[in-house]
Amino acid sequence: MDKEKKIHLKRELGYFWATNFLISNIIGAGIFVSPKGVLEYSCMNVGVSLCIWAACAILSVSTTLSFAEIGITFPCSGAHYYFLKRCFGPTIAFLKLWTSLFSKSGVIATQALLLAEYSLQPFYLGCSAPKLPKKCLALAMLWTVGILNSRGVKELSWLQTVSTGLKMAILGLISLTGVAMLVRGRKENVERLQNAFDGDFPDVSQIIEATFQGYFAFSGGSSFTSVAGELKEPKKTIPRCIFTALPLVTVFFLLVNISYTTVLTPREILSSDAVAVTWTARVIPQLTWFIPFAISAALFSNILMNVLKSTRMIYVAGQQGQLPLLFSTLNMQSSPFMSVLLNVTMGSIAIILTNVIELISYLYFVTSIWNALSMIGILKLRYQEPNLQRPYKTSLPFIFVTMAISLSLVLIPLVKSPKMHYIYVLLFLFSGLLFYIPVVYFKLRLGWFEKMTCYLQLLFNICIPDKSDEQILDDWRYREFPHPLYSIDPHILRVQVSVNLISFTLATNLPPNLHGEPPSYLYDYLGPPALLLLDAQLPLGKLRKEIKMEGEKTNMDEGYCKNLAAESSSEMEKAYSGNQSHPSSSGFPSSVK
Repeated sequence: MDKEKKIHLKRELGYFWATNFLISNIIGAGIFVSPKGVLEYSCMNVGVSLCIWAACAILSVSTTLSFAEIGITFPCSGAHYYFLKRCFGPTIAFLKLWTSLFSKSGVIATQALLLAEYSLQPFYLGCSAPKLPKKCLALAMLWTVGILNSRGVKELSWLQTVSTGLKMAILGLISLTGVAMLVRGRKENVERLQNAFDGDFPDVSQIIEATFQGYFAFSGGSSFTSVAGELKEPKKTIPRCIFTALPLVTVFFLLVNISYTTVLTPREILSSDAVAVTWTARVIPQLTWFIPFAISAALFSNILMNVLKSTRMIYVAGQQGQLPLLFSTLNMQSSPFMSVLLNVTMGSIAIILTNVIELISYLYFVTSIWNALSMIGILKLRYQEPNLQRPYKTSLPFIFVTMAISLSLVLIPLVKSPKMHYIYVLLFLFSGLLFYIPVVYFKLRLGWFEKMTCYLQLLFNICIPDKSDEQILDDWRYREFPHPLYSIDPHILRVQVSVNLISFTLATNLPPNLHGEPPSYLYDYLGPPALLLLDAQLPLGKLRKEIKMEGEKTNMDEGYCKNLAAESSSEMEKAYSGNQSHPSSSGFPSSVK
């Protein structure tokens, strides 16, 4: 197969696409429809609410930079899931997957219904849109998103660019109009900001609640971890995107809120169901019909990007053996078609059964648990694996701030307004173990499902990718971090380790891997993993013999195997002799030493 025709998730997304992706994920419906939570909990004090918006921007930067370390250190699709699996093991990773399967579907369904309602509202002035047309339009939008996602990431680029541009244009119109009205110096507009701090000051609990409201408006900054495996030069692209997107979004959010408060009174903002439309009706009445359609078209990309993000985790979970192999397949456009189909189907069920969405919304507080665990995982990995290559390291204050926010989002609702729903959510979280134990841990296999997998592969023209995300990650490390011990091709090194699996197992007391390879985390330490064999005092002659034996087992050419054995052993001897420290001091986990 030609190189161009290989099917796997490719690194073909650059700085421009990634910046659009980040902006699109942060700017949601809230800033257009109801940016009133911060103002409400600020006791309608405009000055305090603007200060809280600025503080939330800083908190969002700390969270995004903390997740940047995960995305840059492990630049693979579904990096957040992969990171949790590596830090805390497969059980925690599966529970993350379990909750995300339902919470992401609920989010997508909610966004589709909101978008449908916003699109239909101009036709039903003075009353709410009927449920049936709203659900039908939401389903049509969701399946359109699924079809677009199945066409591959490159096909989405133009649509995402148009949608992001439309969002920025609407925000720019509101922002610049508000600034122009202040510059013109109309008395009623200027007085509202001159007296911005007049009125009651909120107490500590209200400030905390207002901060949470603003922090949610900035959420989405960690979304790049889902597509890190498809970014070109992730160690450069991710930081550049963060420092482009977040300042830009912060400036727009502040200017838009200033514009709202310049035109509308705090009470008018709190009483409005769609602040952007109310603002337009007051300032530019001619655009009252156009703005809802423009906002709907702009927010369409949020559903598009949420489906894209959630399918990457399902795809990687299929590769890691925590979901059926069917979900790790790709179509001819290198898109995880079955993952998209699963996500859209679950979202459709949530739209039809709208009562389910209310229950699913409580899963949001579980997301904060995973964020807190991720921060603990960063610290844990720094302690256990100090020699792991980290092109970017987050400052410790950022990690602790993010951890404190995440724990607060979990604990404060439980203390302030305890509900049985939270007990149900925790029970649902641990109910994932009922599936994990038989299906993943004991590897229960169903014959009929394997037959159905073959049928679906033929029906949808999908196949197992030529390279798994883990292999792509290994190749990336091999290219990005040159070292004397990396002088041998990583695929040859896999052969060297697999042929000596029994000796490797005895030397390290680790259970043998079913695929004939050691745990993937060892590749980050070893250069050639055969260095571990040297550390276990296994003679190179024996290694040469076993490489030759493996060649005979796999029908490889005997001459090739002899050359491979001689050349690779020579390379390892040189690399090993040039290494000043003993291998056991190079940062191996204690179980490997």
